[in-house]
Amino acid sequence: MNIIQPIIDFFNHPVFIIVGGLTVVFAAVGIIYRVVCIALGVTPLVFRIGKAIWRRKVAIIGSSEAFSSLKDCITDTEIFNKKNVIHIPIDNIDKVKEHTVLLVDWETSGTLIDQIFLARKNHNTAVIIFAKAGSIPQDKMAEIANRSNTVVVNFKGRLLNDILNSLITTSFDGQ
Repeated sequence: MNIIQPIIDFFNHPVFIIVGGLTVVFAAVGIIYRVVCIALGVTPLVFRIGKAIWRRKVAIIGSSEAFSSLKDCITDTEIFNKKNVIHIPIDNIDKVKEHTVLLVDWETSGTLIDQIFLARKNHNTAVIIFAKAGSIPQDKMAEIANRSNTVVVNFKGRLLNDILNSLITTSFDGQ
């Protein structure tokens, strides 16, 4: 006990008390600052994606077989509600104006891609084209690449990621 007492007395000096108190205050302010920054940075993103998944509809343009295949791919993950995935037949392209995310099956509706781009509401409407690798001609691919908010997907596993990214990055007017 006699050996420890001089060490305790040394560290009870006012300089150590002041430095220790300031260190605790700086650490507490730093922790509060980091928590606030994380909350303000992540919270808007979480609310935006939640609102997008809950309210927005994904319109699939293509044949009935393509629709059922793509709908199963999207809804099997249980991220999207089945009522938020809508089929737009090839003969009713004008109906796309109502939707903000369009999923186009290239195999069944690739010949109508120019009409789909013209029929969309504005440039904030996301167009996701699902096509097999190499099925889109190079000149058409260059034309698609120059359009805003357009994605070409070759894999169903990647499709869900591109739909989520399109929901986050395109504007949503609260409808």
